Amino acid sequence: MLEELKNASAKTVGTKQTLRAVSSGKAIKVYLAADVDEYISNKIKKECEKHNVPIVYVNSMKELGQVCSIDVGAATAAILNDNA
Repeated sequence: MLEELKNASAKTVGTKQTLRAVSSGKAIKVYLAADVDEYISNKIKKECEKHNVPIVYVNSMKELGQVCSIDVGAATAAILNDNA
C-alpha cells in the first residue's frame, strides 16, 4: 500500500498541503499517520469524507516521513491526480 505513495509521480506531504489538495479536488488518496494529533486527524477525516477521498492509515509519522523520503515525521501525505 505504501509503495503506491512512494512511487507516485505527483504527491504532497504535510497537513496544510494535503488539506489544500483534498479541497481543490487534486488528491486521489490520503495517507494519515495513526499517531497524529486528534485535532489534525479529525480535520483531515472530515475534509476527505466531504470530498470522497479514501484514507490509508500508516503506523506512525516517522514511517510516513520515511516513505515520503523526508528526514522528519509526516502527519499526512496525498497522492495527486496526474493533472494536479
